[in-house]
Amino acid sequence: MVLNNIEKLLEKYENGETSLKEEQVLKNYFASDTVAPHLEMYKPMFAYFLGNQQERFTKDVPLKTKTIFNYKWISVAAVAVLMFGFYYGNSISNNDLGTYEDPQLAFNEFSKSMEMISSKFNKGASTVSYLNEVNKGTSTLGYLNEIENTTRIIFKN
Repeated sequence: MVLNNIEKLLEKYENGETSLKEEQVLKNYFASDTVAPHLEMYKPMFAYFLGNQQERFTKDVPLKTKTIFNYKWISVAAVAVLMFGFYYGNSISNNDLGTYEDPQLAFNEFSKSMEMISSKFNKGASTVSYLNEVNKGTSTLGYLNEIENTTRIIFKN
């Protein structure tokens, strides 16, 4: 009778349907010396579970981590900021803004600049003129579409 009960409990255990009390019954049965020969294969597994149940974690778990601040990187960053400031500080302090004292000289320089911009713009505009030819080609394609529509109507009837 006890053996049938243990076999039923084992079947329930393998299906994951046992309660904690039933599992404790199985552990106690397999810890004893009177285990049926055909159930000997389960004995090491339940012995492991009993041994594992006795283990306890005794170390302290730190709840707060220590923040370690590395001051070397602050000094490296400070040196980088200072070098950056010295380099750009000297270039910004140059007050030469490219202004002219003589208005006629300023006008001549402005005229040269505008003339150069105009020549570059005209050169670019001349290379884009082929787009007008593309537009003409697409308009002739529109005529071809009309011809295709009429031939479709003719052959349909």
